[in-house]
Amino acid sequence: MSGSYREIKVWQKAIELVVDIYSCTRSFPREELYGLAGQLRRAAVSIASNIAEGKGRRTDREFLQFLHHARGSVFEVETQLTIASRLGYMPEAEVLRLGHSASEIARMLNGLIKAITSITDKQVA
Repeated sequence: MSGSYREIKVWQKAIELVVDIYSCTRSFPREELYGLAGQLRRAAVSIASNIAEGKGRRTDREFLQFLHHARGSVFEVETQLTIASRLGYMPEAEVLRLGHSASEIARMLNGLIKAITSITDKQVA
């Protein structure tokens, strides 16, 4: 795959999610700044960062590895949103909105992983 990671739609969506999560976690209790708020922010940042880092690697196989890491970070975000909701740190509407964004990113990552896997499988055959 050629081009910059900035051109990848799922990276763009991941950046939007990071901004939204930073905004929503500002209202978390102060004692959560280095707890759940920090974890949620790091997991969201990790999605976009892994896509970018993987794109900068030399092979599609390496890129795939980082896309899988990004997908794992999406699941972390979804889990942490559930925890934030149950602790009453975020309104349910925000949790649903952010969860929908995370699910969309997961679907997009799955599609990209499938496409690149198909390309690499053809190269090996």
